[in-house]
Amino acid sequence: MGSRPAPDRIAAWRALLQVHADVTEAVDRALAEAGAIPLRWYDALLCLHEAPGRRLRLGELARAALLSRSGLSRLVDRLEGAGLLRRAPSAEDGRGAVAVLTPAGLTALRRAWAVYGPALERHFAGHLRAADVAALQTAFARVTGARERAQGVPKDP
Repeated sequence: MGSRPAPDRIAAWRALLQVHADVTEAVDRALAEAGAIPLRWYDALLCLHEAPGRRLRLGELARAALLSRSGLSRLVDRLEGAGLLRRAPSAEDGRGAVAVLTPAGLTALRRAWAVYGPALERHFAGHLRAADVAALQTAFARVTGARERAQGVPKDP
């Protein structure tokens, strides 16, 4: 068994998990109270909105939305059933499928943003000073970079 992290590092990890759980619950609750789409749906639609052509291969969407393949399949089924995205054959090779944001999906995303943005500010961002934001970005980039190096993920040029 490897070495155990120092108590302050374990406390930092637990604090991260607690903040994540609290903020996602609060934002999801605000979305539900406003009759907007759930946070999981919002995250997936936002990934599509930010993608070139507002489309992503399903595997890319799973990675971007932080979902397992099976979790993504269920989510895509629900989003497609609600008319917020559509599946299309991949133009690159015709074998795979891509998820494409629909106009209804864009409308739902914009409606949710009107709730998501203020809720995120109220429950998270509004409690941070500029130095806190910079420290979090630096720390998270360091952790992500180490994970990507360990997995052999190439850096963007």
